[in-house]
Amino acid sequence: MVLYTIGFTQKSAQQFFELIKSNNMDMLVDIRLNNKSQLAGFAKGNDLRYFLEEICNCEYQHCIEYAPTKDILDSYKKKTISWDEYVRQYIPLMQKRNAVQKFAERFAKYMAVCLLCSEPTPEYCHRRLLSEMIVADYPAITVKHI
Repeated sequence: MVLYTIGFTQKSAQQFFELIKSNNMDMLVDIRLNNKSQLAGFAKGNDLRYFLEEICNCEYQHCIEYAPTKDILDSYKKKTISWDEYVRQYIPLMQKRNAVQKFAERFAKYMAVCLLCSEPTPEYCHRRLLSEMIVADYPAITVKHI
């Protein structure tokens, strides 16, 4: 499996869907806490599901179990916690939720899975943290941040 990660902000709909299609992704896993974002109209949950199926022949699932809690996310956005503290809270949360094993069980049948969040780059995004946790347990998986 190739595990991609992508953020939709700072991308046009054309750029976003061409990346999905050109990398032959067959499953996009939306790991945002809220998939009704106003940041980009094409990235709203039900619309996104439709566009992915019609344009890219790609399935869609919104999986909030891979998202941070509202408290963690709000604290980071309001700068009451640092990125390092965010990481210290997010990783144990994923361990408690058994996120990596659930990911492997749910998505093993796919060849190209993509983790979606809003951040334009992976450096300060939970999609990178989750992908690193997955690869640590399943080293045969290759990660590509696009």
